[in-house]
Amino acid sequence: MSNGRLIAIVGPSGVGKDSVMSGIINANPTIQLVRRVITRAPDMGGEDYDAVTAEQFAELRENGAFFVSWQAHGLYYGIPADVLSDVRNGATCIANFSRSALTQAAEIFPELHVLNITASSSVLAKRLANRGRESKNEITRRLAQAAKPLPDDIDITHIHNDGPLDETVQAALAALQPVRA
Repeated sequence: MSNGRLIAIVGPSGVGKDSVMSGIINANPTIQLVRRVITRAPDMGGEDYDAVTAEQFAELRENGAFFVSWQAHGLYYGIPADVLSDVRNGATCIANFSRSALTQAAEIFPELHVLNITASSSVLAKRLANRGRESKNEITRRLAQAAKPLPDDIDITHIHNDGPLDETVQAALAALQPVRA
């Protein structure tokens, strides 16, 4: 195994994970964005993803297409299995992840780096309303999940995203820099 690593970006809905990831990749184009497979309609906006039905997802999972998958908010999400070989071949990959899947990912990826993106409840509520994908009830349910706990046995860097995106991206980039001797 070489120097590759997986960067898992986690945080509540509406916190700006996709925007932070885009900023990280723009600043360092050698980082590969992982395209998730989601049981979401293809025209929902937001991140670039591969849209599949629940039946297709189940078949893909059964056939080993994902190294990790999870269910959240009535949808299924999968991280393609080929990410493992990319990291083993030295790539740095970044993925929008679930907090509930971190323990499984840490068992597979010894070089897992987790960035937990946070923001205040008022900022989250405004961002969720502005993106227009959820009803008021769905927004309320997502906000209730915002404080979902993170695994205790994984090293996690917390990045606050209430201010300008550029500042958040710079904080994330600083956290991702390897320790130099």
